[in-house]
Amino acid sequence: MASGEVHAASEAARWTYLDRVRTRPGPFTNLDSFNGSMVAQAMENMKILVIGAGGLGCEILKNLALSGFKDIHVIDMDTIDISNLNRQFLFRQSDVGKSKAEVAARFVEKRVKGVKITPHNCKIQDFDEDFYMQFQLIVCGLDSIEARRWINAMVVNMVDEDNEDSYKPLIDGGTEGFKGQARVIYPTVTSCIECQLDMHAPRAAVPLCTLASIPRQPEHCIEWAHVIAWDQEKPFPKLDKDDPEHITWLYQKALERAQEFNIPGVTYSLTQGVVKNIIPAIAATNSVIAAACCNEVLKIASNCAPPLGMPDANNYMMYSGNDSIYTYTFQPERKEDCPVCGNLARDLPVDPAWTLRELVESFAARPEAQLKTPSVRAEGKTLYMQSPPSLEAQTRRNLDKTLVELGLEEGQEIAVSDPAFATVIFRFKLKFKPS
Repeated sequence: MASGEVHAASEAARWTYLDRVRTRPGPFTNLDSFNGSMVAQAMENMKILVIGAGGLGCEILKNLALSGFKDIHVIDMDTIDISNLNRQFLFRQSDVGKSKAEVAARFVEKRVKGVKITPHNCKIQDFDEDFYMQFQLIVCGLDSIEARRWINAMVVNMVDEDNEDSYKPLIDGGTEGFKGQARVIYPTVTSCIECQLDMHAPRAAVPLCTLASIPRQPEHCIEWAHVIAWDQEKPFPKLDKDDPEHITWLYQKALERAQEFNIPGVTYSLTQGVVKNIIPAIAATNSVIAAACCNEVLKIASNCAPPLGMPDANNYMMYSGNDSIYTYTFQPERKEDCPVCGNLARDLPVDPAWTLRELVESFAARPEAQLKTPSVRAEGKTLYMQSPPSLEAQTRRNLDKTLVELGLEEGQEIAVSDPAFATVIFRFKLKFKPS
C-alpha cells in the first residue's frame, strides 16, 4: 500500500479501510485525474444502475452498497422462485412470488444504513434514453444475451461527442457453472458486446428425427416430451414453464421415454433446466464475478487505479474455477463492421439460388446475427417485413422467390432489422457463393 494522507469519509468508523484504498494514490494511480479529498463525496453523489437482481445482481447490489455508493437503481422484471434461494442470498422463502428488484432493494437498505436503492420491476426496454442518461455507470448481471445486446446498443447510441456526460461505461458480468467473465465497455471507444456476439453462439438445435427415433441423451428425451409429446397430447391448454404440475408432466413423459431406450439421467431438475433453458449457476462463481465487476466500478468512480480497458488496455477478464483457479485478461478487437459501433457493412456469404425465406431463416442460426424475427430491405425496396400484419401480407409473396429473382446482386447491401433491437440496423453486403 502506498503511503499518503487518508481522507476520511463522513462516517469514519464504517469506511476506515475503504478510505485507505479509495482516497489515497497507489503505485498505478494517475495523479492528473485523482483527488483523494473529493472521492468519498463524489461516490456518494454518483447514480449507479444495476440491471438484474438474480445471482449476480444480489452480489453486485450488496458490494456497491458496501463500497460507499448511496444512490443505486436496480431493474429486474422477474419474481422470486423457490429455486433461486440456494444462491440469491437476499431472498427468503417468504419472498417467493415477490418482485426480485423490490425485495433485494429493501434487504440491502435495511442492512446498509444510508444507502437508497430504487427498484424497477419491469423490462429494460420499458425505459427510454432520458432514463439511462441520468446514471454515471451501468452494471449488468444478466443471463440473457438479448437483453445484453439491447442495453449495449442503447449506451452506444446515447453517445454525443459534444457531451462528455453522454459516455456511460457499461460493466458486464456473466457466469455459467464454474466459469465467468467481467468486462468494461466504453461506448465507441472499446469493442462492444455486439463485436463479440459470435462468442455467444446459439446452442445447436437437436434435429427432430433424433428426438423422434434415436434419442441418445437424457436431454433428447426431455426435448421429445417438450416438443413432440406435449403437442400430441396437450395435457394443459398452454405450457407454463413455471408451473410445477406442467414440469412434472414433462418429467414423467421424459422418464418413460428414457426407460424405453435405456438412457439414465433424467431428473426433475434436469427437466426444468432443459425446458426453461436454465444456465447452471454456482454461488461462489457469482461472488467472484460480482466482486470483479464492482472492483471496476470502484476504480472508475474513484480513479484510484486504472480500470480494465483504460488507457488502451485489456478490457475483458475471464475466470475459470473448473480445475483450480485461472484468470486471463485480453482486449477483444473492435470490429469496423459491427452493426452497433462500426461503420462498415458485414460480408454475408449466401447462395444466389436461396429463396428469401431461406435467407431470413438463416439469420437466427448465424452466430454473428442471432435474429429471431428479421425484416429485410434492399436499396429502395422492402423485401420482407414481419410487421405490421398488413405489410407482412404484402411482402409475404417474396419469401418463395430466389435472391436472383428479387433482383439482388453480388456486393449489394441489405438492411436487416429486428423488433428486439429497435435501435439497430444490421447492414450486410451480399457475397454470392459459387453454385
